[in-house]
Amino acid sequence: MDALDRLAEPGLDLLARVDALLAAGAPEGHRFWPLLRRMRVLPGTAVREFLDLHPAPLTGAGHAVRRLVRGYDDTGAVLAHPVAWSGPAAAAYDEARAALLRHVDEGPESLVGRLESTAGYADALADWVEASRAALARALAEALHSAEAVTVHAATRPGAEAGRSGALAAAEIATRVLGVLGVAYDGAETLLRQWAPSLAETTWRDRTTSVPRYGGTTRIGQ
Repeated sequence: MDALDRLAEPGLDLLARVDALLAAGAPEGHRFWPLLRRMRVLPGTAVREFLDLHPAPLTGAGHAVRRLVRGYDDTGAVLAHPVAWSGPAAAAYDEARAALLRHVDEGPESLVGRLESTAGYADALADWVEASRAALARALAEALHSAEAVTVHAATRPGAEAGRSGALAAAEIATRVLGVLGVAYDGAETLLRQWAPSLAETTWRDRTTSVPRYGGTTRIGQ
């Protein structure tokens, strides 16, 4: 359990009140409006959905992918041994063996390269989730201890009139929370752009391979 989990219950209670006040309207021209148009969600709903994001599953996924690399390493070790015979069949086999070895484990576009990139992306996402949850926890802690929170609670008591002060306080809290979430989502999009080239599907890079046949050699893949 991290700081965000510990703040979830009081934070969601406050944000439910904030959402209720904002559903009735927010001050015109407030900086909350551009954030709402961008995020398209009220802060209570946004935080409730973000609470389901945890770094541990992503870290575990990275470890699982790296365990797969060991199997490819074993395959590469077998392919690294050249053939012990000669002739057209041996030459064709050796060519195919070398091509397969390159495909399995040579450079970032190989199978091993793509696995390592996938594991790295999972680790980067786990770090992003952890940092984003910490930032959101700080924003909620500040909101819970703010004068605006006192105003929001007063404005949402049974029989109370929300008034302009309640709407303004709700908009201020919403701006803080949605601002943090906006930065978090920008970070996620940046990660995807950075890692996308390394996560693309790998393809067979050797376009031709010689295979023996009676009367000579033919080439496939052309």
